[in-house]
Amino acid sequence: MKLAIVTAYPPSKVTLNEYAYHLVKSFRQNKKVTELILLTDVTPAEKDIHFTEDGCKITVKECWKFNSYTNVIKVTKAINTIKPDAILFNLQFMKFGDKKVAAALGLMLPLVCKIKKIPTIVLLHNILEQTNLESAGFTSNKILQKIYNFIGQTLTKLILKADIVAVTMHKYVTTLQDKYKVSNVKMIPHGTFEIPNKPSHILPKGALKIMTFGKFGTYKKVEKMIEAVEKVRTSTGLNLEIVIAGTDNPNVPGYLASVKEKYKNVAQITFTGYVEEVEVAPLFNESAVVVFPYTSTTGSSGVLHQAGSYGKAVVMPNLGDLATLVEDEGYRGEFFEPENVASLANAIELIVTNESHRVALGEANYKAATAFPMERITAMYLNQFEAIIMVKKLAKKVLVES
Repeated sequence: MKLAIVTAYPPSKVTLNEYAYHLVKSFRQNKKVTELILLTDVTPAEKDIHFTEDGCKITVKECWKFNSYTNVIKVTKAINTIKPDAILFNLQFMKFGDKKVAAALGLMLPLVCKIKKIPTIVLLHNILEQTNLESAGFTSNKILQKIYNFIGQTLTKLILKADIVAVTMHKYVTTLQDKYKVSNVKMIPHGTFEIPNKPSHILPKGALKIMTFGKFGTYKKVEKMIEAVEKVRTSTGLNLEIVIAGTDNPNVPGYLASVKEKYKNVAQITFTGYVEEVEVAPLFNESAVVVFPYTSTTGSSGVLHQAGSYGKAVVMPNLGDLATLVEDEGYRGEFFEPENVASLANAIELIVTNESHRVALGEANYKAATAFPMERITAMYLNQFEAIIMVKKLAKKVLVES
């Protein structure tokens, strides 16, 4: 199968680029795939396709830009040139831009592929019906929220024209089926990027690292986490380091710089900036606890799956998709009430003061992560593509015979 993937891809900083890297790494090792064509955004540096494992040929075509109004035209031209057997879109609603028109135009591409009769799957990481527009950084204006909801529903209907729309949580399937009266939505889990050999729970000597990882400023905010760790330092006397790994959310430039200034008198805070792929394993391995200081959620958490793969104890808000993942996939952690410093401090303290509890949580999360390695996830996508191709062949045969 000659498989095309429309996605952002490292060294791009556009959302979902890291997920694409691990999809590609797994797809290229599957013998059903003869060539991978990456239809990516334009970046100054060359794409990171240098893998050590044996695998199929990878071709990169940089054919779209974030916030460009011509993406639908340029990507369509690229598809016409490469003539793939199937095409996968790695999407969320702001994939092609944070300007609303540019984002909307890009999301028309799955419909274009359906019209061209190319077997098409859209991996949709979040859905509007489960997104709080205010906390996700779209708008707090109630009238604008209604407008965005209308636009979002229209775009969702376009996306649902694909042969299959894959979502990462069961509740997303029922939400879309019930609201839009469709039958082409499938649940395919997020998957775990890397699954190291059974991790060691022994931590480096020195301060215990309390780490959070992501793009911050909208529904991911670190102020309450910093204040919670200070409370735990006071109550326990433990040597704790706060590690804030990642960058600003594109909707809130300058957020982390303002936090750094606000808390400049707090000891032992590390701001890592953007975390390169080779830096991910040391970041997690050296951490005692991974904290999710979220005020809402917008989809299955890649960071939770990563934390699980490294056998880490986690502290999560008792809300939305994180709570659902615990129920669906078997992750465990200490929960806290969102935006409640005392509750968050208590959750962190329960882990850092109890070594056996920390290890038990980490072991449970490693077990949950190993249930869905990326090779299992990509095999699910290929099985779906084969089913689509078979249906199209049968339909074509019936048409010819009639």
